Amino acid sequence: MSAKVKRILVLHGPNLNALGTREPAIYGRATLGDIHGLLEALARQLGCEVECRQTNHEGVLIDALHSAKGGADGVLLNPGGLTHSSVALRDAVLAAGIPVVEVHLSNPCARETFRHTSLISGAAVGVVQGFGPAGYELALRGLMGVLSRDQA
Repeated sequence: MSAKVKRILVLHGPNLNALGTREPAIYGRATLGDIHGLLEALARQLGCEVECRQTNHEGVLIDALHSAKGGADGVLLNPGGLTHSSVALRDAVLAAGIPVVEVHLSNPCARETFRHTSLISGAAVGVVQGFGPAGYELALRGLMGVLSRDQA
């Protein structure tokens, strides 16, 4: 009997649709499409499926996390600027009841002081930050490790 294919929801928050052109000195030149391509290729290697979504709206992210509980095994979440301000998003991560990994392209702790605090990190199973697009790959590998460990 083969193992069930893990379904991973990838959520990108506000302004991440502008990747590739938005502050390339901080975020690089990779587009959201490039990141999705990296994740889809890695997912094939790892034997999982990824569904990628981006929104500039906090409530849409919250609704997606609520829906993830029945439709995904885990979540990669880049909350963008909501990282530092949204208690509601943190509560949705906890309510999802499935593992969530927080991902950031840049290292928020090496930037402005207001970015040093994440309201999401304490609710996530892990955080990957500062590795650019490769951070999403690291996060997916880490999440799959958590899911494999939890299944054992």
